[in-house]
Amino acid sequence: MTESKHKKDRAAEAAAPAPKQTVAVTDELGAVEAERDQYLDHLQRLQAEFDNYRKRVRRDAEELRLRAAEGVVESLLPVIDNMQRALEAAAKHEEGQLIAGVELVADQLHTVLSSHGLEELPAEPGMSFDPNVHEAVLTQPAPEFASGSVLSVLEKGYLLHGALLRPAKVIVAQ
Repeated sequence: MTESKHKKDRAAEAAAPAPKQTVAVTDELGAVEAERDQYLDHLQRLQAEFDNYRKRVRRDAEELRLRAAEGVVESLLPVIDNMQRALEAAAKHEEGQLIAGVELVADQLHTVLSSHGLEELPAEPGMSFDPNVHEAVLTQPAPEFASGSVLSVLEKGYLLHGALLRPAKVIVAQ
């Protein structure tokens, strides 16, 4: 045999795997596919568990929000009862008693809301305008006040647990 023919025969042997090598590769491929399927199954289960967890957290947060509102509303029920009593008293009595009753109810409402973390923002005529806690609704010339000071308060502002709930709406001097 010539040397070129030997090279061709050796190349053909190398290109054609032996039957044992084919079986081994097929077995290894099957094992790798099984492992891939296990990882895919595991990943799909984790994804489903995470979706369920996310839904549960969302549901729990909504329930907590509703429960928190329940406490505030429950604490306001006596205020509603006293307002009804004040209105009944107004139908039977003179005007002075109605004013006193409404003042008592307003004080009670303020106390209940304060117990839930509500604080009134300081805002009064003559104070410096603070854009962090005041909302300028209007500006007017006012020679008796310094420019940039509060002329009057249209709506009070409030903090809830230290965070701005609503800015005070004010008229500011030019």
